[in-house]
Parts: sequence; structure tokens; C-alpha cells
Amino acid sequence: MVEDKRSRDKPGVAKSARKAEVLSSLQAEEAAEVLRRLISAHPELRAEAEEIASASLRAISFEDVADEVEDAARQLDPEDLYGRAGGHSWGYVTPDEAAVQMLEEALEPFLGNMRRYLDLGLEKEALEVCKGIVLGLYRVRNETENEVLGWATDFPAEAAGDAVAGWLSGGGQKAAGGSPASKRRVFPQEFMDAHVPEWRESLQRVVARETG
Repeated sequence: MVEDKRSRDKPGVAKSARKAEVLSSLQAEEAAEVLRRLISAHPELRAEAEEIASASLRAISFEDVADEVEDAARQLDPEDLYGRAGGHSWGYVTPDEAAVQMLEEALEPFLGNMRRYLDLGLEKEALEVCKGIVLGLYRVRNETENEVLGWATDFPAEAAGDAVAGWLSGGGQKAAGGSPASKRRVFPQEFMDAHVPEWRESLQRVVARETG
């Protein structure tokens, strides 16, 4: 206990602790700005930062993505739904239209991540995101207690098909190194069989349409 007190009394220790607290409290945009300034001041750190960033981007699994997609869909607020639905200056919005809008907005960050991975040439990781989106939507396909999902019963299957189509077409992305990706993408049959069997046929039709 004596040693702890002495440590707390040392100005350098206290100052370091305060700095650590500041760093841990940064928002994402603030942390990114700190990183930019740090690399600008110390360009010799760029290679190490790139290596850490690459490892971080590759640490992804479809199960984790599915959990996040499921949570995002289930946590939508019915009050927001009925706030959007009804008459507005631009026209009338039905509850099912409002529900679809909300679900599209909730799903967009995940689709954006998939596109970002494709743009970086990280196709394996992009596929993990795509599989996670499909599985997360599959988990809420029969949700009836959630009012938002209850108004958009067709959305999970349709959005899953769109995600797979986006992965397969992905148009114009380049592989790592700057050259166009030459290998045709596939969406794994074993994943459909094991994880989303009720959507197997509909997803197979998407695959056939995009790769035929």
C-alpha cells in the first residue's frame, strides 16, 4: 500500500495516467486524427501502423457480424416507425415503407464495410461480412414481436439476396497490389446448407443470376 501511495504521489505517474485516460476517451474521428498527426510527425511509424491496421481488418468472423446485424435489427424503436409513418409534406408514408427505410439504414453500415473490404482487395474478409449479414438477417426472418420487423416481413430475405449480389458483382474493385481481381467470386454452398437452409434456393437463384 505504501508503494501504491508513493506512485500516486509522483507527478510523472499521475500525468501519464491522465494522458492514458484522455486517449481511451477519444471518439473514433478524434483517434483517427491523433493517428494522422502521429504518423505525420513520425513517418518511421507508418509501416508498423499499416501492419497493425491490416491485422485489425483481418480479425473478423461472420458469426460476430451476424450478432451485430441481428442486434441492429432487433433494437429498432417502434416509436420511430410510427413517427415516420403517416402524412407528411412530401406525401404519405405507410408503416411498411417506414419499416423498410429503418431496416435499410440499420443495415447500411455493414454493407458499407463489405464494400470497403472489397475496395481494399480483402475479398476473404468481405465475404465474412457478407455471410454475417445474411446470417443476421436469417435469424430475424420470422420475428413477429418486434413491430418494425413485423411490418417488413419480406425485407430479411430480399436484403440478404441483395448483399450476396453485391458481393458477387462487386464491380470494379481491385485486388491487393492494384491489379483488377481476375478470379470469379463465389458464395459458398456449404454456408447456405449449414446456416441458412430455408433461403438456399432463393440465394442459389441470386448466384445463378449474377454469375451466369
